[in-house]
Amino acid sequence: MRALVAAVSVLALAACSTPEPGGNAPSKAPAPQGLRVEEVAGGFQHGWDLGFLEDGSVLVTERPGTLKLVRNGQVTPVDIDLTDVQARGEGGLMGLVVHPGGERFTLCYNTVRDVRLVTFRLDGTTATKVKDLLTGMPSNSSGRHSGCRPTLAPDGTMYVATGDIAQGRNPQDRTSLGGKVLRIDAETGEGAAGNPFIGSADANERRIFTYGHRNVQGVVFRPDSDQVFSSEHGPSTDDEVNLLKAGGNYGWDPSRGGTKGGYDESVPMTDLERFPDAVPAVWSSGSPTEAICQAAFWNGKLAVTALKGSKLLLFSLDEAGKVQNVSIPDELNDRYGRLRAARTAPDGSLYLTTSNGTDDKLLRLTGDV
Repeated sequence: MRALVAAVSVLALAACSTPEPGGNAPSKAPAPQGLRVEEVAGGFQHGWDLGFLEDGSVLVTERPGTLKLVRNGQVTPVDIDLTDVQARGEGGLMGLVVHPGGERFTLCYNTVRDVRLVTFRLDGTTATKVKDLLTGMPSNSSGRHSGCRPTLAPDGTMYVATGDIAQGRNPQDRTSLGGKVLRIDAETGEGAAGNPFIGSADANERRIFTYGHRNVQGVVFRPDSDQVFSSEHGPSTDDEVNLLKAGGNYGWDPSRGGTKGGYDESVPMTDLERFPDAVPAVWSSGSPTEAICQAAFWNGKLAVTALKGSKLLLFSLDEAGKVQNVSIPDELNDRYGRLRAARTAPDGSLYLTTSNGTDDKLLRLTGDV
């Protein structure tokens, strides 16, 4: 295992420009002191997500359609049939969530027909398919705005971040699974009990937790709280961090109520004029966007990776979930290129992947933040 110990003292940086209404401009904050970055393994190709097994080893998905097992710094391909993965553009093998006990895991990926969730059982370095957990999530043939990140909630349900596949009507259409955060039963794939539209006659609507999203990249649960946050790509402005509220509309509508064809990205990320009850973001990037990606809680802060921005953003939140300030650790600011996955390990460290396309890294973060 190779280790890279980064510098200790860094300068404070502001995270963004002033957001649109609904976000909040964070104050400057001191960057972390004593942050350490360890390179656990390399040689990945677009490392997209990761998950931890009981023995401390790590599963890593690669967007072209391969799954790797990292144990003691050694990388081993998992023997798994993923021949139906369609890797094109932003799509391919994407999200991963490991079920309790570590014997099963669920992958999210594009096929020629859809984006789907598939559950597998792991035995050593061999994985066999258990079931298609959820099929029929919309997919763009180009791969654009595919989502797709599954995460297990403390109550055992599975939340799934989806993209709108750059189809204007999807975000506001509650019969479509695109541009949503879903909440499903982790065993059946059906809408979970207590969902806001669980009484609907439409099976897709029963699965919806929130809607009106563009391309959600991460969902995370705040420890010791009932708060759920998402991280989402904006168009030319306004990446968003959102505090999710059951049944909430987050205001993205590139079809302008079905009056516009195509995909009008000039509309606001949270259109409070069209949807006065839309839920404002707790943070917006303004311009330029960072292409924020996955989110994880780490040492009391909300850590969010950035692809285009090539950095890690650390959000300090108050008890209500309002952003107080944002810091950007210099150790990860344009040092490793595009950062994608972020998951908090059982030992309290934070694991990240880079997503530059060749020789991508699995990183482990420890220290004070």
